[in-house]
Amino acid sequence: MLNLYAFSCISPSTKAFQSSTSLPFFPLNPRGFPSRVLLRIFTVHSSSNGSLNSCENQSQRINFAGMRLEETVEAKCGKLRLDSWISSRISGISRARIQSSIKSGLVAVNGRVVNKVSHNVKGGDKVSCTISELQPLRAEPEDIPLEIVYEDEHLLVVNKPPHMVVHPAPGNPTGTLVNGILHHCSLPTVATSSQEVLSDVEDISDDEGLCSTLCGESVRPGIVHRLDKGTSGLLVVAKDEHAHAHLSEQFKQHSIQRVYASLTSGVPSALRGRIEIPIGRDVNNRIRMSAIPGPIKQGQARHAASRYKVIEILAGGGSALVEWRLETGRTHQIRAHAKYIGVPLLGDEVYGGTRSMALSLLRPRIPPSCHNQLSLMLSGLERPCLHALALGFTHPHTGEEIHFSCPPPPDFAGILSQLRKMGMEKV
Repeated sequence: MLNLYAFSCISPSTKAFQSSTSLPFFPLNPRGFPSRVLLRIFTVHSSSNGSLNSCENQSQRINFAGMRLEETVEAKCGKLRLDSWISSRISGISRARIQSSIKSGLVAVNGRVVNKVSHNVKGGDKVSCTISELQPLRAEPEDIPLEIVYEDEHLLVVNKPPHMVVHPAPGNPTGTLVNGILHHCSLPTVATSSQEVLSDVEDISDDEGLCSTLCGESVRPGIVHRLDKGTSGLLVVAKDEHAHAHLSEQFKQHSIQRVYASLTSGVPSALRGRIEIPIGRDVNNRIRMSAIPGPIKQGQARHAASRYKVIEILAGGGSALVEWRLETGRTHQIRAHAKYIGVPLLGDEVYGGTRSMALSLLRPRIPPSCHNQLSLMLSGLERPCLHALALGFTHPHTGEEIHFSCPPPPDFAGILSQLRKMGMEKV
């Protein structure tokens, strides 16, 4: 069987790619990331001049297929998810692989087969598990241009353009980041399966991406976290199972350093703050998440915390450049929290950042001579103005702290430039 872990791309250098404009990299301490660096990134216009390295097929490194685990849960343990507990007992294996084994009927608790990954185990439970075979990727390689920011034999970091879906799913079977990575790594074609598998993956690293609940399990290997289709910016992709498990654990522990930038409709009443409001599915719109104040009720919402800081007030207070740092990684977290504090992202039609709202906020605050330019600018806006600006993590094999940053794409940078001309106040 073929899978993303079975092959590796070899890069002659493990040094991070840096553009000719010498963009500042993300500093070692995420809390010390200075706003002046953010401003510098948005001031310098850069285009990638890096070349993509050719890839070579390598023999499979680690295959856990057939490994058996028979163990009793320690009495002192409270309730734990079955997939989490098994992951803690087998070093270097990915959560997705464990979940696949459970769903394949290869796991029993107290002699009874359990196929629900979120099943809770408790002290004294006897767990028997056999690891399933690696599933084939149900996607085909496609020659899609990718901006590879960094690459070595274990992982790569990609600057995802807006409008690109991360992995194949119903409605988006081709043209995804996964399809492009398969081609980049010279993986043979694997026919796409028409079977839709219900995903019950714990969203320990959802970022701003809404993953359809119907998506092939086998499409997921290597993808450690996601960005929404409309969100641009940095993503890390694992090439082997050890890297996937290690990076996933960093996301789970919230030790991954992430900085996002957005343009908002309006300016937050407090220029900086921390939003700690649970996020759950909007009962009135299944494609939208909602910030739900109050105690967390089981199955309704999950803990979510975001920190934000206004960097620039734009167009006389009609918009703002806002920096975001995620403490958790829930689906559409920034978009839902921005809406909650009354400043939906510019261009985010799903969360209230509509063209009409932007016009009502901006028109009274800018000179009449700018009105036509404003209308043209907003009519061309086709996505939420959100960009994953910086990413830092511990390399899963070397233990080195590595950090990356990338400027926003032309659509975001162009709107920011126009709003600055309509008025800018640095905070």
